Order: sequence, then structure tokens, then C-alpha cells
Amino acid sequence: MIISASRRTDVPAFYAKWFMNRIREGFCTVPNPFNPKQISRISLKPEDVDVIVFWTRHARPLLPFLYELNERGHRYYFLYTLMKNPRVLEPKSPSHERSLKTFRELADRLGREKVVWRYDPIVFSTITDANFHKETYHRIAEELKGYTSRSIISVVDMYRKAAKRLRLLEGQGICITESTKENLGVLMKSLAASAGANGMEIQTCAEKPDHSLHGIPQGKCIDDGLIRKVFGIDVTRQKDPSQRSDCRCVPSRDIGMYDTCRFGCVYCYATSSMALARKRHGNCNLTSPSLTGRYENDKVIENPHCERI
Repeated sequence: MIISASRRTDVPAFYAKWFMNRIREGFCTVPNPFNPKQISRISLKPEDVDVIVFWTRHARPLLPFLYELNERGHRYYFLYTLMKNPRVLEPKSPSHERSLKTFRELADRLGREKVVWRYDPIVFSTITDANFHKETYHRIAEELKGYTSRSIISVVDMYRKAAKRLRLLEGQGICITESTKENLGVLMKSLAASAGANGMEIQTCAEKPDHSLHGIPQGKCIDDGLIRKVFGIDVTRQKDPSQRSDCRCVPSRDIGMYDTCRFGCVYCYATSSMALARKRHGNCNLTSPSLTGRYENDKVIENPHCERI
């Protein structure tokens, strides 16, 4: 079994202490996002977990616990988002300098193959056009040279809740745009060249357009090939049926919950309400089996002890 921590929220940034308590207890509980009364119990014992995949843009709160994870016999790798978008799109993300420092520290400790750089999602707007992404990606690729062996990119999907927030930017004079097929092709060739020049392979994440002609093949974030190469173990090669049709990831169990991340990225599909995210984060209890403070008997407790950044 592969544990995803998490597509739905940034566990390392906001719930590192809760996560480690669950590791020590050997399980967590996760309400079904579409039926909260249906609660799954998921084992976190090393003998039951093949690999933990962390999705984050701020891993520093988890760094003090990596030694313990190693001692307990857990295998893991990071999908680390680093983009340097304008603050209007990512109002509460860590500074680029802080994120870069943490990324490099992780790579030094774990090895470059266990820290995958995500430049994702690419938002086209009047302040982040194709030239912006071409130049920004190239600069970050240079900064990460020697610290990662893979980069994953994708263009934003306009889910309803994200699209609504993005449209509100028009009041600030910022318009969301679409790149033409020709401009997108030029950008993809540029990204591929920048990745290659800095010793990285580059892949797409859940992209319907085929960019392989531009030097960017389809990839997997939760990747059986990477797991086999880095950890020497075989996991299923089957596509995860619970993910989007264009997603090629192998199956995993996600232990996060929607509307719990406080970064407030305007394009985020996992957060429908920033106010709800703040409330749920405040309701997190370090001793609860579930991330939002819900015990197995459905008793909800109010005890804000999770990370503040």
C-alpha cells in the first residue's frame, strides 16, 4: 500500500506533528470526502506501507521527524512545489528563498531522486504569461541543479471552485488567459531544454495534450518506476481508478482532507473555502486519529495544536 500525504492538503506544512503521532500509533482514520459519516481506518505500520509520498510546498515542519521515520523503517519521497508566482496567486506560500533552502536541505539529506520538483500548475494570466513561465522555470531549474533529478509540470485545470476565485482577480486588473497551441508548444520546448540543461528529466502530470513531441513525456507523480528505482521494491503498475482519466499515477490511500490547507493559492482545486480551511485547521487535534479532529466515534473536539506558519 502507498500512502499519499496528501493531494488534498499540505500535511508536512500544517499537520506534521499530527502525522507523526499517527505514525507512532500505527493508523489514522479518514472520512470519505463525499460521505463524512463513512470513516476508513488506514494502517500506517511500516510492514503495511510500501512508500509514503509527501506533497508539499513547505516541508520544514517535518524535517525534525525524518530521522524517526527512517528508524521506524518507512520509505518515502517528496513531491515539492516550487514556482515563484506573484503573491496575488499564492498569498500565503513561503518565500522562494525559504522554500529553495528547504528543498536543497531535503535533497542533501535524502538524495536528489527522492525530492521531485513540481512546477505545477501553470496559470496563464496577464501577469504570468508564457514568457514569465519560461524565464521563471529556467531560473529555478538553475537553482535546483544537482538537487533533483526530475521535474513535473502541468497546466492549470479550471475546476469550478478555482475558476471562480481566479475570475475575481479581474477586479484587480488581472485577467486569466489561454495560451495558443503554438505558444504552448514553444513554452514546453523551452521547459524541456531548461530541465535537460540542468540535469533533470521532465514529465507532465495528468495532461491531456501530448507534449512528447516537445520533449516532455507523460509522467506519474505516484510512480511505480521511481519507487522500483529508488527503493528496489515492486508495487502495482495499475492506474489508480479513483483519479482523473488523464492521471497515470498508481493506486494510493490518501490520508488528507479537503478544505484544510491554509496557503490560500487562488488556483487550488482542493480548497473551496479559505474560511473553512482556517476553521478545520483550528480544529485539528494532535491526538485525534483523523486530521480534522474527528475521532472514530464521531466526537469532534476543538483543540488547535497543529502547525502555525
